[in-house]
Parts: sequence; C-alpha cells; structure tokens
Amino acid sequence: MAEKSDPNSKTIAENRRARFDYAIESDLEAGIILTGSEVKSLRIGQSNIAESYASVEGGELWLINSYIAPYMQAGVFGHEPRRRRKLLVSKRELSRLWNAVGREGMTIVPIVMYFNARGRVKLKLGIAKGKKLADKRATEAKRDWDRQKARIMKRGG
Repeated sequence: MAEKSDPNSKTIAENRRARFDYAIESDLEAGIILTGSEVKSLRIGQSNIAESYASVEGGELWLINSYIAPYMQAGVFGHEPRRRRKLLVSKRELSRLWNAVGREGMTIVPIVMYFNARGRVKLKLGIAKGKKLADKRATEAKRDWDRQKARIMKRGG
C-alpha cells in the first residue's frame, strides 16, 4: 500500500551546489525563527538558499544571506528579503558546530529548507569541508560514469 504524502511536509528550497562544492561530513536539522509574512511567502515557494551559509556568532547560530521574497499582501508589515535569521539548535549541537568551524576549519552549509509534518519550517544543515578543483572533477567523472553505466544496463548490453 502506498503511503500518503503529508500536505504539510514539502521541500521549499534546495541547495544543489552544496554537494558539488563541499564534502558534507554530517548533517543536522535546525528550526528557524521567521515572521508571519516570511512563512506565507515560503508557502507559495519563493525562496533561495543557494548563496547562504550559517555562522556561530555570539553564542547563537545565524542563517546569513538567504532570500525569502517579500509577501505583497503584507503591505507595510512585510519583511526584509535578505535579513539574518536565527536558527534554533540545542546547546550541545551549537558547541559541536562551533568546534567544527573554529578548530577543524569546516563550513556550515544549508542543504534543504522544508516544512516538516507539523507544518513547521526546518532547515537541514551540513557540516562540510570545501572541495578542491580536482575533487570536483572526480565527483563529476563518477557521476558521468554512473549515468553511462545505467544506460548500458537499461539497454541490456
């Protein structure tokens, strides 16, 4: 029996370049503090997290340079499209992130923004290390070979 998809849970924005530009070591889920007009704008799917990153500043985790389009019906009660948004994680996860960035030279990259089953906006963050050009070429060559292999298997010879 096929599972019914939850109407509340859906992907809002995805950062596809993250897996190409970074070697993602681990990931975690974080909540995000938003205003009402931002949530309404996300419900109609107008956002971009491709150029954004997360940073630990002043004992808090912030999402920087993410874009959420202005919600026109909000009028004067709207929001700034590229404002810094606070991310919600536990103190243990925050200290782990701070150590990874400070000591190990890692980067916190948003991978996907989505509505969970309860209708809350969540952000999947990846703790990543930047790839060098040769690593990117190897990833691309592997992807091409996998695609070619799938074609050969599909044809049966």
